[in-house]
Amino acid sequence: MSNITYHDQSITLSQREEKNGHKSAVLWFTGLSASGKSVIAMACQEELFNRGYQVTVLDGDNVRHGLNAGLGFSEEDRNENLRRVSEAAKLFAESGMIVLTSFISPLRKNRDYAQSIITPLNFFKVFVKVSLETAEERDPKGLYKMARDGKIKDFTGIDAPYEEPLSADIVIENDTQSIQAGVDQIINFLKDHQII
Repeated sequence: MSNITYHDQSITLSQREEKNGHKSAVLWFTGLSASGKSVIAMACQEELFNRGYQVTVLDGDNVRHGLNAGLGFSEEDRNENLRRVSEAAKLFAESGMIVLTSFISPLRKNRDYAQSIITPLNFFKVFVKVSLETAEERDPKGLYKMARDGKIKDFTGIDAPYEEPLSADIVIENDTQSIQAGVDQIINFLKDHQII
């Protein structure tokens, strides 16, 4: 589009990071529905915020109430949902924030595409791993039951695939560990990688 011009920010990312006292990053939480992605992301946000860091969460359900309200759950709409979220996460990261995204993002190609949009900014995949049985037992929204009853089509883990990450930066075994243990794992990772 010839009538659109990109404007560089007048404040650099390094200036923002220096003022914030931490680097920017996007942590891309992925996992089955009811794996605990949102719970851990929100708990991690609270921990980081209480330590004085600039942090936000982009949550799948919340984003679909506003930014992506017009999108359904076809493959095309899911792809567009994640594309928009990736662009939004990049904008937040460019402003110097730590961004925690919580999306099933079931296909490796979607997560790889998100990484391609956000890179060269810091991008880390966080796999919240649970068995399908655990996810179905938790099922706070009753979605697995509806999918099993045929009321929801193309539901991830039932009649649509979930491709586990081949190389996640962080794997949280959420079948067996506490939420706080997952948060601690993330905080330690951010320290080790000199984000905080």
